[in-house]
Amino acid sequence: MSKDKSSYPGMGEHNPLQSSVFGQPPPAGFAVPPPNYTQAQPGAPPYPPPGTFGQPGFAPAPYPQMAYPQAPYPSCPYQQGPAQPGFAADPNAPLSSPGYHGDVPPSYYDNEEFTSSGFEDKTIRQAFIRKVFMVLTVQLMVTFSFVAVFTFVDDAKMFVRRNPWTYYVSYAIFFIALIVLSCCGDFRRKHPWNLVALSILTLSLSYMVGMIASFYDTDSVIMAVGITAVVCFTVVLFSLQSKYDFTSCRGVLFVCLIVLLLFSILCIFIRHKILHIVYASLGALLFTCFLAVDTQLLLGNKKLALSPEEYIFAALNLYTDIINIFLYILAIVGRARD
Repeated sequence: MSKDKSSYPGMGEHNPLQSSVFGQPPPAGFAVPPPNYTQAQPGAPPYPPPGTFGQPGFAPAPYPQMAYPQAPYPSCPYQQGPAQPGFAADPNAPLSSPGYHGDVPPSYYDNEEFTSSGFEDKTIRQAFIRKVFMVLTVQLMVTFSFVAVFTFVDDAKMFVRRNPWTYYVSYAIFFIALIVLSCCGDFRRKHPWNLVALSILTLSLSYMVGMIASFYDTDSVIMAVGITAVVCFTVVLFSLQSKYDFTSCRGVLFVCLIVLLLFSILCIFIRHKILHIVYASLGALLFTCFLAVDTQLLLGNKKLALSPEEYIFAALNLYTDIINIFLYILAIVGRARD
């Protein structure tokens, strides 16, 4: 059964919209209206009515509506504290940078780039070393001045040989001052009494060293002074540059010192030239090791170190080491020249 095309809307006559849909261009001067999506196409079921949220095709759901405060919201989610004077923030710095601390200045304890403790410790240690070597220089100048007087002045040499009791008096004074400075920590850190006690010790020991040197000829004393200077300078430089920790051998050296004391008692009863040379050689070697240990204790870069307040004790250790090295080398040279 055929139907007339005129019974369908838009069929049988020229429809500009139909021409544009099927790829044919509309006639000139005719504007195509936008499609109406609210109306269904002919023959299609109608669209459902819009829901509560304005979305077509979805039924309104009973979602609970929560009440929100209508107060004015801040523009920044964080509270803005008062500005810190004198610390301008860098706007280009990332938040994860080590120097970022928010609104507060950086702390020197959690920033490794600005720690000052190491620098201060190094400065204090350098001042401590300078003070010790200055005191040691004065002590050695006094001692070798006594040695020069008792070596080159005949009257002084004759006086000490005629009055041997002065040696024992100076030895007693030296021993008392040594015990006080070694055992009384509060006293040796109390200025100026520590300097007074060290001066008494230096004068008494200088007199003893000068008196001992007066019993040797001038050439032996000069050779012993030169050898001592070379040995001590070499040992100090080696201790400064060496990576080996000599401070860990301090206990072993004390044991060797006790053995050396027992050896000295043996040498009192056995008068033999070779035995005395061996004893003096062992003593010089032992106190050379003590000099290396005391130098590293002074530097403070090894396992054990002296406090910067113990400059008197440090100077005393170095001074007694050098004097003992000189006396043992003098004994070696004097016995070898006999």
